[in-house]
Amino acid sequence: MKQAICGADCASCPKKDTCPGCAATGGRPFGGTCVAAEYIKAGGQKHYAAFKKQLLTEVNRVLEAHDIPEADTLYELPGASVNLAYPIPSGRTVKFLDDSKVYLGCQIEFADMGVCYGVVADTTFILLCAYSVDGSEPELIAYQKR
Repeated sequence: MKQAICGADCASCPKKDTCPGCAATGGRPFGGTCVAAEYIKAGGQKHYAAFKKQLLTEVNRVLEAHDIPEADTLYELPGASVNLAYPIPSGRTVKFLDDSKVYLGCQIEFADMGVCYGVVADTTFILLCAYSVDGSEPELIAYQKR
């Protein structure tokens, strides 16, 4: 069984079959940094918990500003699983995240309306987006520097 530095449930990760595990990679399971592992290595679980609590407060301010219900918690998410391609006015699409990193985030789903809101964050930004429940039609709502 793979072990996570942060205590995340590796068995439920969508990348579990290709991930060597963060304990085995020094907190870089996909090659890039993991915000959770970096905080835990620097100051332990309490340091990470304090950061995660502060980040959740900031995320909820962004959600409130867009009339979206608060998030209860943030989860460790592989960049490749949450890195959507957003359409821009030129007709092209742009990805803002790094597939090799691990971010914190959550999804707020309104299945009856066919829409989800996703939040992805790390130490430098908070990204808020909307997309259909099947993950298509992504729309960037906010990208805020922290």
